[in-house]
Amino acid sequence: MIPEDLYYSEEHEWVRVEGDVLVVGITDFAQDQLGDIVFVDLPDVGDDVQSGSVVGELESTKSVSDIFCPVDGEVVARNESLEGASEVINTDPYGEGWLFKVRPADDDPTEALLGPEQYTALVSS
Repeated sequence: MIPEDLYYSEEHEWVRVEGDVLVVGITDFAQDQLGDIVFVDLPDVGDDVQSGSVVGELESTKSVSDIFCPVDGEVVARNESLEGASEVINTDPYGEGWLFKVRPADDDPTEALLGPEQYTALVSS
């Protein structure tokens, strides 16, 4: 199921708006494709990030996959609880499995992202 209150990237990251900060994670579709996630490498707090840039990695029992940043901005938090417990991404990708938070550089950072209907069409094709 694809949550209706989120925005999505074509690289399968989700974005939740929380005030002036965006929370970023990977979608249920992405974690399912990866399989059991065993290690996560996240961007550092204070990093300037650009939309579409690689900001980290997810390592699973199947492969290693890049984490792409869906927006321009500055990393203001990272989910430290994933260190040593990266499997949470598999069990709760839209909740406790969030990856990092960004203070966006743009006034309308979600403008270039997909809505739930567009993302559903993307993963259904």
